Order: sequence, then structure tokens, then C-alpha cells
Amino acid sequence: MSTSLRNNEHVVLAAAAGCLLLAGTSLAFYWVPNAPVEGFRQRIFYFHVPIALTAYACFGWAAWKALRLLWTRERRYDLESYTAVHMGVIFGILTLVTGSIWARTSWGHWWVWGSRQLVLFLVLFLFYAAYFMLRYSVEPGPRRANMSAVYTLFGVALIPISFLAIRLAEDLVHPVVFTHDVQNRLTGSQLLTFLVCLAGMLALAGSLYANELTGKRLDARLRELREALQ
Repeated sequence: MSTSLRNNEHVVLAAAAGCLLLAGTSLAFYWVPNAPVEGFRQRIFYFHVPIALTAYACFGWAAWKALRLLWTRERRYDLESYTAVHMGVIFGILTLVTGSIWARTSWGHWWVWGSRQLVLFLVLFLFYAAYFMLRYSVEPGPRRANMSAVYTLFGVALIPISFLAIRLAEDLVHPVVFTHDVQNRLTGSQLLTFLVCLAGMLALAGSLYANELTGKRLDARLRELREALQ
């Protein structure tokens, strides 16, 4: 009964993600007006920024699960933290890809090494990508779980630094649109479209997280059964 209910929740979450992303894509391409300066190409903003925020959310969720592991010593939090880091890295890759496409269409360059915002996000991404090398260099067990949790908690300190770099930067690689400045802030239609796309990305990440976590738990149980039968 519990498994059936959980499967239904996964289906509902996946369906919600699909509907929100479809609605957000439709609004981004057919409803909101072109930006005054960048024109049509600015519409990638509605995907690039929600993807980046979803990556931050996944890394933050991983850190919370890591903290729970260190606090309670319950093994299940190790797998949950690991899965969240995996989701964060996936959305981190998508952030870098969509950001590079936007940079190419806007400035003629795939990457700008002089931009602190871009470099700091790359550092954050590489930090969490190295998580897997650390994790799989240690034998499974409490030691690996604890090391992974501590590493994840150290990484979460990079999230506010990366985010604030966008707000405090002196260049216009990432224009600040969440502001009280009437000339630069999002209009009502733009804000609604952005929020729908963000909700869709978060729901997608949640759906992928839940499905991967379920699969990994099943794999772990199968390994335990095989070891018990040997």
C-alpha cells in the first residue's frame, strides 16, 4: 500500500513538472514581449536562471541531508544527500550550457573568464563534481558517509558567494532584474512566466530526485538480499 501510494505521488509530481514546463515554455515564447535590448534571444533567461536556482536548491537540499546524517547517524540520509548532489550537478551542467549559449548569442563569446559570476559558479560546479571522486575513493560504510557529508556541508558555503556575486558585480554579464528600479525590473508578465518556469524546474528536479532515490534504494536492498543468500 505504501509503495503504491509513493508511486502515485511520483506520477503526480512528474505530471506537474511536465505541465508547468510546458506552460512556462509557451508563456516564454508566445506571451512575454521581446526585451528592449536583447530582443528574442533574451527568452533563454526564463530557462537559464530557473535551472541555476534549481541547482542551488539541490545543493542546499544535499547539505541539509548531510547535516541530518551527522546529527542523527541514520544511514538513509547518506543516500538522500548523494542523490541530491547528483541532481545538483546535472542542473549545474545545464546552467553552464544554457549560460554559454546565451553568452554566445549576446556577446559573441561562449565564456568570459573575466566575469567573477561565471567563474564562481564554475568553481561551485567543479567542487561538487569532485564530490564523486572523493566518495568513490573510500570503501562503503560510515567513514565514507561521514566524509561525504562533511564535504557537502563545506560546499554549501559557496552558494551564497556565487549568488551574491551576481548582485554585486560591476559588469552587466548578469543584469539584475529583481530590483526596485522600474526601468530594469521584470514586468508582471515576465515575472509570472519566470515563476512558472522556476516551479517547473523545481518540480522536475524533485521528480528526478524521487525516482533516482527509489531506484537506488531498490538496488541496495537487492545487494543485501544477494549477500544474505551467499
